[in-house]
Amino acid sequence: MAEENQNPTPEEAAIVEAGAVSQLLTENGFSHESLERDHSGIEIIKVDADLLIPLCTALYAFGFNYLQCQGAYDLGPGKELVSFYHLLKVGDNVTDPEEVRVKVFLPRENPVVPSVYWIWKGADWQERESYDMYGIVYEGHPNLKRILMPEDWIGWPLRKDYVSPDFYELQDAY
Repeated sequence: MAEENQNPTPEEAAIVEAGAVSQLLTENGFSHESLERDHSGIEIIKVDADLLIPLCTALYAFGFNYLQCQGAYDLGPGKELVSFYHLLKVGDNVTDPEEVRVKVFLPRENPVVPSVYWIWKGADWQERESYDMYGIVYEGHPNLKRILMPEDWIGWPLRKDYVSPDFYELQDAY
């Protein structure tokens, strides 16, 4: 008997099997990349910022009618920022809704992505929070302004390279 190699090559390890949603998107001509599933086994799809709206519109048409969560995170100083979207198919008598995650990796210097507000209205405050904490600009958002920090706050507090100011004067405190 020949021994099988138990350690995959880096190329083999980098291959991620496309899930059902990814296959559906591919069949319909949407450019994207399948990422490794999350800890719960939910499919994750990576898309370029300029293709986010067409892809999300298609996902909505395919039944992903609920934006469970939109948020952002920082991959580290000098690295990319990520805007993510957790989508569900919600309907009557659905006890185990189908889920998918969509991620957009953005350059730190100019993080701009289209707003999904016009697809899922629930993105309103969630995109504002991502803007407020990370500085990601959601183009087309109807009211993109700070939601947690004071309007005159300088910087993006949840970025990993953020330096907290020693002092912040409350303008309206007097």
